[in-house]
Amino acid sequence: MTEVRLLGDTALLVAGRRVDLGPARQRCVWAALAVDVNRVVPVERLVERVWGVDAPARARATLSTYLSRLRQALAGADGVELVRRPGGYLLAADEAAVDLCRFRALVERARDADDGDAVRSLTEALELWRGEPLSGLAGEWARAERDRLAQERLTAQHELVDARLRVGQGVELLVELSARAAEHPLDERVAGQYVLALHRAGRSADALEHYQRVRARLVEELGVDPGPALRELHRRILAADPGLTAAAGGEVARPVVVPRQLPAPPPHFTGRAAELDALTEALDDAGRAGAVVVSAVAGAGGIGKTWLVLHWAHQQVDRFPDGQLFVDLRGFSPDGDPMDPAVAVRGFLDALGVDPARLPTDPHAQAALFRSLVCDRRMLVVADNAADTGQVVPLLPGGRSCTVVVTSRTRLSGLITTHGAGHLALDVLSAAESRALLTARLGEARVAAEEPAVTDLIALCGGFPLALAVVAARAAAEPRLPLADTVAELRGFGLHALEDDDPPASLPTVLSWSLRRLTDGQRTAFALLGVAPGPDIDLPAAAGLTGLAEREVRAVLRALADASLLDHRAGGRHAMHDLVRAYATTLAHDLPEPVRRSALERVVDCYLHTAYHADRLLAAHRQPIRLDPPAAGARAVPLSGTSEALSWLDAHHHHLLAAQQTAAAHHRHRVVWQLAWALYTFHQRRGHHHDALAVWQAAAEAADHLPDPAMRGLAYRRLGYAHAELGRHGQAIEHLHHALALAEHHGDRTQQALARHTLARAWERLGGERQALEHARHALDLFRAVGQPVGEADALNAVGWLAARLADYDTARDHCRAALTLHRRHGNPHGEAHTLNSLGYIDHHTGRHEQAVRHYRQALALYETQGDTTETATTLDHLGHPHAALGDHAEARAAWRQALELYLEQGRDTDAERVRGHLADLDHAAGPHDGG
Repeated sequence: MTEVRLLGDTALLVAGRRVDLGPARQRCVWAALAVDVNRVVPVERLVERVWGVDAPARARATLSTYLSRLRQALAGADGVELVRRPGGYLLAADEAAVDLCRFRALVERARDADDGDAVRSLTEALELWRGEPLSGLAGEWARAERDRLAQERLTAQHELVDARLRVGQGVELLVELSARAAEHPLDERVAGQYVLALHRAGRSADALEHYQRVRARLVEELGVDPGPALRELHRRILAADPGLTAAAGGEVARPVVVPRQLPAPPPHFTGRAAELDALTEALDDAGRAGAVVVSAVAGAGGIGKTWLVLHWAHQQVDRFPDGQLFVDLRGFSPDGDPMDPAVAVRGFLDALGVDPARLPTDPHAQAALFRSLVCDRRMLVVADNAADTGQVVPLLPGGRSCTVVVTSRTRLSGLITTHGAGHLALDVLSAAESRALLTARLGEARVAAEEPAVTDLIALCGGFPLALAVVAARAAAEPRLPLADTVAELRGFGLHALEDDDPPASLPTVLSWSLRRLTDGQRTAFALLGVAPGPDIDLPAAAGLTGLAEREVRAVLRALADASLLDHRAGGRHAMHDLVRAYATTLAHDLPEPVRRSALERVVDCYLHTAYHADRLLAAHRQPIRLDPPAAGARAVPLSGTSEALSWLDAHHHHLLAAQQTAAAHHRHRVVWQLAWALYTFHQRRGHHHDALAVWQAAAEAADHLPDPAMRGLAYRRLGYAHAELGRHGQAIEHLHHALALAEHHGDRTQQALARHTLARAWERLGGERQALEHARHALDLFRAVGQPVGEADALNAVGWLAARLADYDTARDHCRAALTLHRRHGNPHGEAHTLNSLGYIDHHTGRHEQAVRHYRQALALYETQGDTTETATTLDHLGHPHAALGDHAEARAAWRQALELYLEQGRDTDAERVRGHLADLDHAAGPHDGG
């Protein structure tokens, strides 16, 4: 049997024997996966959990090593597996084998059980604890997780005491509660438990004395009196209430008037399981803590906030026996101002049966009366469509027994900050949820019969509930109309196809209501964000787009996010749903053309100048190009070092591709070419070959409109090599010879050298090593003639590498050593890494396997410093061979496993399959007793 232990020292036990999980950081990786068992943990979150927010540059590579070792450690663990998923990893295991999961399941079971069974379940749950959770693990995440788990344990202990008190115990709890009361002197729940236990033990005087001590301390340290529950217990002890001497037996009488104001549940409701669970969990947590729960559900117009809350409320209606209150606050109504909260309070008082003759005239007094009436009742209050926090505050009950759920298009920050509301941001439906909605509305038969059209509808609606509802309603009303016609209408008319004469059923109209509370400047920014290049935008790019200072644009973005028109995502990024963006785009076309054009020029220049600066950090030895000054209001992002440059390029790659398309659409030919130039190094190091082909195709088309022949030659040279990287022999050679002919026609020997060098690389890619060597020798002569030592070093390495591929190892070694000397002399670490890789290959193929390992590892260190994951993978692949030749099977296996993982991440399937073959051969050769 396999056990995963977290509630004490972190451990994996197989048949009772402890598995070695490795050093402390590796065990922290294990714990970071185990606490989220059967759930994907993104790589970024794993890195942060293990190393903290200031993770070292090589954290991801080290993490990969740890994960590989953990897989080896799990080899004998039946039912526990480390699985890679897109974007992260998960630890797959039977939750019955994980002590933390068993603990939580037992606690949850106790909450639905009678008191006797609750005592047994909670006792069993707490017996699973063997000490401090995650003991022995250091770091900020481990400390925070320990604190969180300790709080879960304390809550379970409280619940166990409550259950034991309900079954009539008292004297049995005194020792435990005495210690807990001393440890938590201001915890009123603990105080109440201890007071009741003392009273049941016949020590009523001690119980009353303890109450007075707690009361005095609360007043002195917090400035508050005990809460209603503790005060009521004190009163009942003073009154010698016989009901306190045994388990409680009766229920409190319900109020005469029980309002049932919830509108009917929405028909055809589907999905939202996580959000429904979040609302229920908030209710459960508040119930355990004895506090009022306030949940603020925020999201864009048409995202389904009211549907969600009504569906949930009807599911939970039995938990609110004293009634449910509902009000539409009309915060974003098209035909009037938001409702005065005094009107909402008066409506609640009427629903509670208050005699109009007894109503106070002052609105504040009416709100106070409302709080008094619901203070001790178990009621649900739903405040729908709130404009702001001020509209909601008068509707909040004064006691701790009610639940309040508020929906709004704004974030209601004041409600969250001041009143402790839980924030639930509502996003779009998943594809599966969208399909379920259409199936519920149209029937399984029609959905199955028109499957391709259904798939297209789901994609076009992007999970937006109102869009799906509009489409489904129209399709239901016209059952003979093929869904393919609706798809064609959506594709042809876009957002306009979702208009309707009934405003609440028209998505453009519903979205327009969200703009009513925005300023003119915020509306303009919203419109411009609709046409900004890329899938999302960060603060510097938004500042360039709008022409505002970063301080000002931050406030604008916050206002749009608060209005649920913009999503604030990790890394300081902001994004719109596709349909919201389509609506913003329609508004952008209503702006004056010079305003729109200037905004796009500024944001494209932001991306261009930052990308150029990043490339200069990555490849300082590239011959620089000249950029025009950025447009007024456009500012490049300051970057320092290769790591920061690569991080920025990784984060903004899609924006840069979109920026080039935007520049092309506006005939900014020089900018199109410059963006391709700035992306070259990044594309090579990250292996983005298809993107490289696209940008250089655009650059070549733009260069035909430019007067500089060198720009045309470079564009066709890069375009040719991009084809070669993808195995397109004919196009590659055609474009490269065109680039060479341009250089020869204009007598540009530098461009000739570069074209020859690229032809050598292309021919090698295509399997023509002898043709490649001829071009490499030509390139070497030309680089020497024009006096470019770094180019000469690259050509020397190319000649050496190609000679090695043709088994001329003496020539190869001489040229590569000369290349290494030049690269080091001129401080070119990337060229140095390439040359060390060549020398490793030469050493391995001449039987010098130890020297090969040394050269490959030196190359790896340089590639990792430069952030070149493409060559890192290739070099790890190469490194496995000399290790295998030396009999170092464990080292060979580790190198090939890391190479395989990188190849898979990079989509290099052919390379990955080859490495799988190496690993299989190694396993076959090693036999079952190999220790790797």
